[in-house]
Amino acid sequence: MNNSTKYGKTPLLLRFFRWFCDPNIVEDIEGDLLERFEISAAKEGKSIARKRLNKDVIQLFRPGIIRSMTGTRKLNSLGMIKNNITVAKRQLLRSKMYSTIKIGGFAIGIAVCLLITLFIKEELDYNKHIPGYENIFMAVKEYHEEGEVEKYTWMAPPYAKTLLADYPEVEKAGRILFNEGFGAGTANIRKANDPTNYYDKGFAFADQSILEIFNYPMVYGDRNSALSEPNSIVLTRTKAEMIFPGQNPVGEIVYIDENSENPMTVGGVIEDLPENSTVKFDYLRSLAEVEFWQGEQTSWGSNNYQVFVTLKTETNPAEFQGKLDQLKSKYLLPTYQQLGFANSEGLVETIHFLMVSLADIHLNSADVVDPFQKSDIKVVMVFAIIAAFILCLACINFINLSTAKSANRAKEVGLRKTIGSSRGGLITQFLTESTLYSLLSFILALVLSYLLLPYFNELAQKSISLPWNELWFIPSLTVASVLIGVVAGLYPAFYLSGFKPSTVLKGELSIGSKSGRLRNTLVILQFTASVVLVIGTFVVYEQISYIMNRDIGFDKEQVLIIESPYLVGDDKIETFRAELNKLPQVNSTSFSGYLPVSGSTRNGNVWWLEGRTKSDTPADGQNWTVDHHYMETYAIELIEGRNFSKEIKSDSAAMVINESMAKALNIADDPIGKKITNTNDNSQTYKVIGVVKDFHFSPMTEAIEPLAMKLGTMYSTGSVKLATDQIQGAIDRIRGVWEEMAPNQPFVYAFLDQRFERMYAEVIRIEKILMAFSLLAILIACLGLFGLSVFLVEQRTREVSVRLVLGAKVGQIIRLLSFNFMKPILISILIAIPIAWYVMKDWINNFVYSDGLNVTVFVVASGATFLIALITISFQSLKAALSSPIKGLRNE
Repeated sequence: MNNSTKYGKTPLLLRFFRWFCDPNIVEDIEGDLLERFEISAAKEGKSIARKRLNKDVIQLFRPGIIRSMTGTRKLNSLGMIKNNITVAKRQLLRSKMYSTIKIGGFAIGIAVCLLITLFIKEELDYNKHIPGYENIFMAVKEYHEEGEVEKYTWMAPPYAKTLLADYPEVEKAGRILFNEGFGAGTANIRKANDPTNYYDKGFAFADQSILEIFNYPMVYGDRNSALSEPNSIVLTRTKAEMIFPGQNPVGEIVYIDENSENPMTVGGVIEDLPENSTVKFDYLRSLAEVEFWQGEQTSWGSNNYQVFVTLKTETNPAEFQGKLDQLKSKYLLPTYQQLGFANSEGLVETIHFLMVSLADIHLNSADVVDPFQKSDIKVVMVFAIIAAFILCLACINFINLSTAKSANRAKEVGLRKTIGSSRGGLITQFLTESTLYSLLSFILALVLSYLLLPYFNELAQKSISLPWNELWFIPSLTVASVLIGVVAGLYPAFYLSGFKPSTVLKGELSIGSKSGRLRNTLVILQFTASVVLVIGTFVVYEQISYIMNRDIGFDKEQVLIIESPYLVGDDKIETFRAELNKLPQVNSTSFSGYLPVSGSTRNGNVWWLEGRTKSDTPADGQNWTVDHHYMETYAIELIEGRNFSKEIKSDSAAMVINESMAKALNIADDPIGKKITNTNDNSQTYKVIGVVKDFHFSPMTEAIEPLAMKLGTMYSTGSVKLATDQIQGAIDRIRGVWEEMAPNQPFVYAFLDQRFERMYAEVIRIEKILMAFSLLAILIACLGLFGLSVFLVEQRTREVSVRLVLGAKVGQIIRLLSFNFMKPILISILIAIPIAWYVMKDWINNFVYSDGLNVTVFVVASGATFLIALITISFQSLKAALSSPIKGLRNE
């Protein structure tokens, strides 16, 4: 056949027809088709003739003319396909228990894979809903110090404007500020004519250009001007509906934190931000004409803003980033010299400016310190590996049980080959069975996924849903189910179809040692993965216990946190304290702006000893304002000097520092009376009057930071130390005092130990995820082990019965039947321990404070896994040992 006709090249569909059509009839049919084509071309033209020909070919694509595969079996034989399915159904129903194990294990594995795949998809899609996200970047500052590299996103106030002015590659640049010390984070908000506040979180400050860079869809207002005016605010749709139900609030006035001197005008409402957004907020306050202290907006010496830029489309990001170090000599160096930093040139050389793509912020910037909730590509990879592991465990069950039952299928194979079945036909038969199992498992997996999704979302802290309405979902699952069925069935299909009919029918078939070795190898693989997961779970649990029970340097128990105590009025705050302290349920009360848990307000400063600015390396540390009762309320230990005193007026210029600050300033030997200063506070000096023992106010993944505390009136939080176990009664009494002194204001409270646990939410989440996956892995592995033990007991029924008749004891029978399985499980434990040690050592090193890896944890975790496996095996062995030997021999 050639590829041309009288009217040109043969149409593509006709060539495809030659490929699929039975060779015995293709020439006759093609001749007819070409004859019709040429008649049509002569009458109606070549174009219409081609369309007719294509239509004829499509109509001919029917099973009756499809070419055959090799051998005697044909793809077009619907009867053979139906027969394969019928045989597969019979096999499934004949061995209900094995079928249940195969389908159940498969379904669990597939359900886990499906959920994890949806999780990974959501992680990879972060920020990609933002138009032009490819050209949006976040500014990062990189510090090199003593061989270590640290990256931060807090930039100087003029950084964004400077980028826009100095670099033509920058199309837009804007700042956003999440620092609680400046009024971001949590706040009270109310309408101008409504006395009742809404206490809420999600407050941030931003430039007008942030709205344009992220192109937020507007519900009300103009995106190009919603934040351009001073004291303007933008709300998300949900918050606008909460404060102004059913209204367009643009132009309305709200008050933040009862500050009626600076009324805020609603400039616009944007749609709620999608869950997979890195930059999240509910309220954006304008930065127009905002200066947090005199000279702040032009200072390169403070760093509080996150900066985002849109680069012009033609800009090469790498080349642009290479130009950013020009900013160091132009702006940073003069500032450092003006501030009197020792070795300013050397300090500037340790700094580099970078740009991180918006698409990479969520998963590929784990080493960058910023205020955003992010994940790590390593976590995604670990999830993917665990999903693959669990699916492999399910496939291993299928392979093991299929090959174990090979003796039962040997006669069937021998008989089929004797009457003419080819090996290809048998392979197709076995693959049909495995695909049928896989399809049934997928249906069950979908049901399992639907039921498990709420628990998975809680574990992963996501709001994932099954995408029933997306076109790719069901077709992808169907294709995946067929592929997994074929992959899982390949080895059993080739193994079973390889039996020789003469050997089988003579009864000389020996179930090859190869399949036994393979089963043992696969069991070892299953339990190695399971033991690694179990050890990982135990190690994480041990570390969490260490964190929760370690002496953290202050008393976090029974401390009630009251938000916004200033709502009672500044002039009534001492009365409020006195009323609370009168309650028998209260030990002491403190008002401050800082709490010893992360997620609270922080104020990082650079500290020196007075008069030594140009000779000493500064100490980076925290600068907190507290009241006279702070250390008493939190039981912070004073190890030198004294606490603040109301009787000593000069304490308004005094500091109590922690041990780390004393060491950082090189005054640990004689700190009392020394004077220290920082870059803020208008260069005021403070006299050190006391030193407290270091306490953990950050997670234990970080070393304790230097801290200096001074007296102040920043009363954003109240801390009430309770003196009773009757918590609800105490809360009711405190609420009563609050409602009396701050009527119509929300009473918002929490307990400090709950916020302390929240610091380790990520670790606790990892523990829960590991525990869930460990249980699933062990369940699947034990399902396979249980199936194999049932098979072994069936195979040795006669031997067991004879032994019982001859007087064997129950224990001897159990040992006899269980020994074969114990060996691979012990080997898997020996393999798993060094793997788990290597993996968990890397994880535990993330914590500055830990007990390290405890050998006992490995022993207990391995022992627990061994015990579970032993119980699984012994159940069938015990059943066999207690069975009637007469009945067993009669059945044999």
